[in-house]
Amino acid sequence: MKSNFLNINKIVLSLAALALIGCTNLDEKVIDEVLGSENADPEASLAAAYGQLGDGTFVDHGSVFALQEYSTDEALLPTRGSDWGDGGKWRAMHEFTWDSNNDVIKTTWNQLNFGMAKSLYAIGSINKSNMNNKPLFLAEAKGLLALYTYTTLDLFGQAPYKNPDNANAPIEIRKADTAIDGLITEVEGLIPNLADLKTQNTHAGRFTKQAAYALLADMYLNRAVLKNKTAGTFNFTEQAVSGGGNDMDKVIKYSDLLINAGMFSLESNYFHNFDINNDTSKELIFTIVQKKNSNRNADNDLAYMSMERSQKPSPDNRGTNASCITPEFYNSWNGNFNDPRFQRHYQYDDGTWFKNDGMDVSVPSTSKVEGTGKPWFHFNRGLQVGQQYGPKILSSGSFDMTSDGRIKVYKLFTEKTPTLAADFTPELNFDNPSEAVFTQAQINRGVRNFKFEFDPGYANNGTSGMDVPLYRLGTIYMMRAEAFFRNGNVAAALADVNKLRTSRTREALYNSAPGVAIASLDANTLFKESGYELYWEMYRRKAMIRFGKFDLAGTAKSASQPYRRIFPIPQSAIDASKDFTQNPGY
Repeated sequence: MKSNFLNINKIVLSLAALALIGCTNLDEKVIDEVLGSENADPEASLAAAYGQLGDGTFVDHGSVFALQEYSTDEALLPTRGSDWGDGGKWRAMHEFTWDSNNDVIKTTWNQLNFGMAKSLYAIGSINKSNMNNKPLFLAEAKGLLALYTYTTLDLFGQAPYKNPDNANAPIEIRKADTAIDGLITEVEGLIPNLADLKTQNTHAGRFTKQAAYALLADMYLNRAVLKNKTAGTFNFTEQAVSGGGNDMDKVIKYSDLLINAGMFSLESNYFHNFDINNDTSKELIFTIVQKKNSNRNADNDLAYMSMERSQKPSPDNRGTNASCITPEFYNSWNGNFNDPRFQRHYQYDDGTWFKNDGMDVSVPSTSKVEGTGKPWFHFNRGLQVGQQYGPKILSSGSFDMTSDGRIKVYKLFTEKTPTLAADFTPELNFDNPSEAVFTQAQINRGVRNFKFEFDPGYANNGTSGMDVPLYRLGTIYMMRAEAFFRNGNVAAALADVNKLRTSRTREALYNSAPGVAIASLDANTLFKESGYELYWEMYRRKAMIRFGKFDLAGTAKSASQPYRRIFPIPQSAIDASKDFTQNPGY
């Protein structure tokens, strides 16, 4: 059975035979599993399908994140001195010079294929079993398959599929334009067998009815694009797949089921959604559960990638001085820098604020790093611009401390050029405007993004216990606002945008002041508001395509052709299987 269910393509099959191992949190226990026998535990097979979400796919900066964010005006990973050259694979994401041999594209394709393979295997394993909760687990496995497939169709325009109910079924290649309607119908058909969140031992890391509603709203919002991604305009109000109304009506319907259910509420502290302890957030609908001390991989990339190497949350941790945002995205905040989603200062338990303004002298050392007990320095959150401050490491490898045991705060300099101040500037100013390359003397350029909290636990830069949100209530409000707008109900769209703005509050340093409502809404304003709410969350590329922004020239990017809205099928997959044909333009 293994070769039947895992033969999505030769690459995935050869890897799967060696490495289809994973686990996740199903009913508050970790299930280990090896997909290597006819009698694999169906629960463990499902756990492996969940595990692939966090096995780099949606949590590492070099997979789905890279394709959805580094290709946009929100995120950029330039070469900085001798770092992050890597054959130009990172720069290519922003310079739009990628081809079918790009390693980032290959990695993303393979990881998503693993997700589909593991989901298909789980479906087959559950189908053959007499397990308890069989309809529930089967619906969850099919929901995960739909998520992996939808993401693959969105990024690559096609996705492999094999009917798990028929061991002799041929491999099919689903094309986005013809597959999206069937995928929507499949997910709608799962809803009766899915559990409501927090029933039947479920949590936000499980594919529940609420996760299905969010995925359906997402698919309907982007249905017109998937049906003809290179079109000059999109018909967002096409008749819905079923049940009457148009696509935007369906987005509103499924959003309403989440917004009006009383199960979720917007967090006043926007950044709590991205804290290490964000499992207590009231916004989270569907997340990737990360556990540092389990067999499942956990990843710190969403926080780690932007920090300068000299920015050290503990004596054993550091940043990597890589990714930043573009001037275009930073300047989109003009007139809105007081928005609670832009930045937030950290307050220690004794009331000390870390202001990062040169006036800080010391902060308490009462926070201790999990696993080491060493002091934990908390950097501020959100977009970081200007001179940076923080602790200094002594030759002994410990923080420089005051005589009464507090952490001293210093002006920071870049690690590799100790005389160069770590002063993050909005302007990037590449020597060659079409290439995202800095000299060593220029490496501090670019505003950095500290939206996600750095987890220094166990002195490991690369692991985090933070749950990565795929869908949260803020996402849903933003999707509904866009659906209202495209349906011509601008007043309702404005109300949803202002709900997001005014529900978020600044820190107590600013008297917990709420965000300020806006008086009017047009398409450009709505696009900016989408960025304010959803930046760094793997939504920007889809939004840029819907709003007609993706092809435009920008920093280190020339105007591009519409075919680049879809990534190429990796050449290695083309070479390995006759089932795939290359996307136009590549």
